[in-house]
Amino acid sequence: MTVDPLYSDAALVDFYDLVNTGDIELRRCLALAGDARSVLDLGCGTGQLAAALVDGRTVVGVDPAGAMLDVARRRPGGEKAEWIEADARMVRLGRKFDLIVLTGHAFQVFLTQEDQLAVLATIAAHLAPGGRFLFDSRNPTAEAWREWVPERSEEMIHHPRFGTVKGWYDSSMGVDGIVTYRTWYEVTATGQTLTAESRIAFPSKQDIAADIEASGLVAENWFGDWEGGAWTPASREIIPFGRLR
Repeated sequence: MTVDPLYSDAALVDFYDLVNTGDIELRRCLALAGDARSVLDLGCGTGQLAAALVDGRTVVGVDPAGAMLDVARRRPGGEKAEWIEADARMVRLGRKFDLIVLTGHAFQVFLTQEDQLAVLATIAAHLAPGGRFLFDSRNPTAEAWREWVPERSEEMIHHPRFGTVKGWYDSSMGVDGIVTYRTWYEVTATGQTLTAESRIAFPSKQDIAADIEASGLVAENWFGDWEGGAWTPASREIIPFGRLR
């Protein structure tokens, strides 16, 4: 698997936690974790969620980007988790978990149905009887990519090393239903520009539901946001929470 430079380039990874706080998502995942004693975080990124779950639990974080895992190991609580550099479509740990999460819209980096079924097979292979899974994907009907244009996405970021940085996105929807977007960061003091191109899929709820069923899983709840609201066609998120069938 070719890892997106946005996640594999150490200079770009420096920005990840600055622009992706995920506080609401984090609180919801902690609540849904309940009494789970073991957690597998697929696509764990810089380990924010995994590190928050470690108290009283066995936590394993899996990500294909070594630069992200370097950050995860250094964060508070990171020393209590196990970090594995691997592709979520193919990793097999020979272990079962009470909770498996794939958050931060990581499901969308799997561009084909074949890839999406592969990562769902990984979830099914590692889920303990009575365990639960949770992942998120943006609802395509909300057309989030229309906000990823310079005039709507520009923001000023305070970076601990670079100082003030201007960030923005530009994007386009392809005829294949894949959105290509470019992330830009411009360091105010030097004019240095950092950039990376990314591609993500926007599967529909109907397609996700069919793939969940085909993978031997059952979605018991469909949330439309991280506050726990029920999914509707107007929801911005598609968040299935379920178990083995």
